Amino acid sequence: MKIRYKRSHFAKLLGFTDKQLAAVDKLPQLKALGGGRESYQLGHLSAYRRVLDRHPRREPSRRQLFLNFKGGTGKTSLSVAYAFRLAELGHRVLLIDLDSQGHATQHLGLAAESLERTVFDTLVNGVPIADVIVRTSLAEFDVLPANLRMTTLDISLMPMAGREYKLQRALAGVLDRYEFIVMDAPPSFGLLNLNALMASDDLLVPVLPDFLSFHGLKLLFETLGQLEDDLNHRLQRIRIVLNQYNPTTRIAREAKAALESHYPEFLSDTIVRQCTQFARASSDGLPINAYAPSSKGARDIDALITEMISARVERAMERSA
Repeated sequence: MKIRYKRSHFAKLLGFTDKQLAAVDKLPQLKALGGGRESYQLGHLSAYRRVLDRHPRREPSRRQLFLNFKGGTGKTSLSVAYAFRLAELGHRVLLIDLDSQGHATQHLGLAAESLERTVFDTLVNGVPIADVIVRTSLAEFDVLPANLRMTTLDISLMPMAGREYKLQRALAGVLDRYEFIVMDAPPSFGLLNLNALMASDDLLVPVLPDFLSFHGLKLLFETLGQLEDDLNHRLQRIRIVLNQYNPTTRIAREAKAALESHYPEFLSDTIVRQCTQFARASSDGLPINAYAPSSKGARDIDALITEMISARVERAMERSA
């Protein structure tokens, strides 16, 4: 990812003023990295955090899945932005691309088809996740990539014993490395998405403000009910995230009202507003937070992260009460 930060934004990410940043730039360990400039590379963010010990409180490991059986809901843009922003804030994050089209992988500027290994090698060939992970220039952010080699993954898993738990078991070996494991799943149902659901603590369901999205939701909740009955797996949190919302259109307002009526207990407090910069960021191989950090889309991703972390804290307090 070819990301450069303006000086003022870089200081903000570290919780500094420009004056404070100018002072730490003079530290020998940072001066050797080329500090004291008007712009900073992505790798500088990790280095400055490490030298200055400017890390957020570490969160217990959490596996979060972005999934909707209906395509075209902006799921990949949201999941990539969400995962990258968590890492940018200093959390340790693994983004898993589960879609054979490799859109999340490409969204980060990685050449998906040139990669020798993908999640296919982990789930089918038993290659440890640690040997498949692609590291980025942001030390806190790793990617488990995908490409078209994964199109036969469901067929390859079919004859295997314990096929529903392959991803869950593979992740067990790296849970202590990451605070957040974020998965971007394809808009379909099969063994791969069954693996993803069984390996997840939380489910985030992006939906568009139109009534076609309701068909995907109905099927998804029926599937979740079957998982609970047949495999005794219940997700801890489910959030429906209204995406690309434009309150000036009547159909968007009506769809929002319908979601509030039919799924009030699952509807996220955060609404991701319509933002053309999401598409521009994707075409440039950048997350929205890096492409346009002051945009509506970037601010809404921040709000979603705050909501999900706050929900975790509230749940922990309930358990201890």
